Amino acid sequence: MPEIDISKLKLDRSPAPDAPRRRSRKWIWITLAALLLAGSAWLAASLRAIEVETVTVTTAYPYQALTLLNATGYVVAQRKAAVSSKATGRLEWLGVREGSAVKENDIIARLESRDVSAQADQAQAQVTVAQAGIGQANADLKDADLAYRRARDLLAQKFVAQSAVDTAQARYNRALAALASAKAQLAAAQAAARAAQVAVDQTVIRAPFDGVVLTKSANVGDIVTPFSSAIDSKGAVVSMADMSTLEVEADVSESNLAKIKVGQACEIQLDALPDQRFRGEVSRLVPTVDRAKASVLTKVRFIDRDPRLLPEMSAKVAFLERAVADDERKPLTAINPDAVVDRDGQRVAFLMVEGRAKRVPVTTGAKLGDNVAVTGVAPGDKAVLKPPDSLRDGAPIRLAEKS
Repeated sequence: MPEIDISKLKLDRSPAPDAPRRRSRKWIWITLAALLLAGSAWLAASLRAIEVETVTVTTAYPYQALTLLNATGYVVAQRKAAVSSKATGRLEWLGVREGSAVKENDIIARLESRDVSAQADQAQAQVTVAQAGIGQANADLKDADLAYRRARDLLAQKFVAQSAVDTAQARYNRALAALASAKAQLAAAQAAARAAQVAVDQTVIRAPFDGVVLTKSANVGDIVTPFSSAIDSKGAVVSMADMSTLEVEADVSESNLAKIKVGQACEIQLDALPDQRFRGEVSRLVPTVDRAKASVLTKVRFIDRDPRLLPEMSAKVAFLERAVADDERKPLTAINPDAVVDRDGQRVAFLMVEGRAKRVPVTTGAKLGDNVAVTGVAPGDKAVLKPPDSLRDGAPIRLAEKS
C-alpha cells in the first residue's frame, strides 16, 4: 500500500468566486427597499394632501363695469376695390405685390399696347393731315376773296360783265365751305386721336386711391379681360383697400338695439392683439334687420389707429355707457373674490406652487365684473378657491377630481 503524504493535504480557505456578486445583489435589494420606502412615504403624503379647487389670476379693465353690451365682428375696409382694366390684353408688367403701399394714380400694371399704340399714331397722323387741309382751305379762301374783290372793282368800271362777278362770288363761297369742312375734319381727327389715346391709357392700370395691395390675382403673361369671359382669363389684377377706412362690423341682436346709438363710445379688442384695447365709436347702423339672424349690422370706427390692423381680423366690441378716461383703460390684476380670505387680521390668498400651498398677503380694490382688483399676485398664478380654515402655508394640496 503506497504511503500518503499528509503534508500535502490542506483546506482551501480563499473566498468563493461569486462572493462579489452576492454583495452586489445585497446593495440592489437595499436600494430597492429604500425606493419603495420613499414611494410609500410620497404616496402617504399625497393621500394626506388637501383637495382644493383653483382659479387663475387674470387681468381686467375698469371700463368693464361700464359695458352695456358685447358683440363680435370683423375688421372691414369700407373703401376697397378689385382693380382691373377696361381693355383686354396680355399682362406684360406688374409693379406691385401683396402688402405694397400705393398712392392714387400710381401705375400698378401694364398690358401689351403695341396694337393700340399703332392706332393712336395713325389717328395722330390723321390730325396732321386735317391740319394741313385747313391750311390749304385758308389759302384757297384768300385767293377766292381777292378774285371776288377784283371782279367787283372791274364791274364798277364796266370792264367785266356781271356774270364774272357771280362766278368769283361762287368760288369765294365754295372756299368758305371748304374751310368749314376742313375744320370739321380736324375736329373729327382730334376726337379719333383722343379715343385712340384713351385705348392706350386703358392698357395702363393705375391705383384708384391711396391704399395697400391685399391680394394679387394675375401674373405676367395672363390674359386680362374686363368681365373675365375667356377661358383662364383674369378679371382683376389685384385687390386693394384703403387702410384709413378700417371699421369693425358687428351684428347686434335687435332685442338689444335700444342699448346702442350713433356716436356711442366703444372698446375694441382684437384676437390678434389680445393685450391691447382700441378706442372706438359707433359710426352708423345699417337701417335694416337681418331676418335670418334677427340682428342689425353695426359699424364701429377706430379712434386709435395702429399699423397692425388688417382687414378680416376677428374683433370683440364692448358698447359702453360713456367714454372712459385714460386711467380707466389701464389693465388691472383681478382675482375671484372667493380666493381671498382673512387670516390673522390680514387679507391673504393661497397659491398652488409645486403641489403646496403658498400664503401670499394681498390687497383688494374695486370690483371688476365678477372679479376684484388685487395686488400681491401676478396674472397666471393659480389661487386656491375658498381655502379651508385648516389650510396652512406649505401644506400639501392637490386638485380635486371632477365628478
